Amino acid sequence: MDQTDQQLLSLLRQDARLTVAALAGRLKVSRGTVTNRIRKLEDQGVIVGYTVRLRPDVQHNRISAWMSIAVEGNQTRTVIANLLGEPGVATLHDTNGRWDLLAELRAETLQELGKVLERIRLLKGISNTETSIHLESYRLS
Repeated sequence: MDQTDQQLLSLLRQDARLTVAALAGRLKVSRGTVTNRIRKLEDQGVIVGYTVRLRPDVQHNRISAWMSIAVEGNQTRTVIANLLGEPGVATLHDTNGRWDLLAELRAETLQELGKVLERIRLLKGISNTETSIHLESYRLS
């Protein structure tokens, strides 16, 4: 990927609904160039989909939590595969430091979150977890 691809991805991350003409104008390239680059990035699996982001206050009864996970020995791939199959895991991140993985959890109720936590804690290969409930988000820009 070159600089133009990086700029294109940056613009799409900010607003995936920008038209090809708007993207071309901002990048100072032709619409055909933008179309071809988007198609190439999709074909290469760099762009795997488009989504809608909602304001956090729109989902009134949605509970989010962050779970830090320590993995036993050499079982990281197995644990990741199991976590990716867990419906309560919204995102999963590989980290360094004290914890091996960081999972963003989502549930409709505290009871449902408790069941998600229990299922995850029972997975083979997980030695320790620590969970914090997400209370509020602040935006710096």
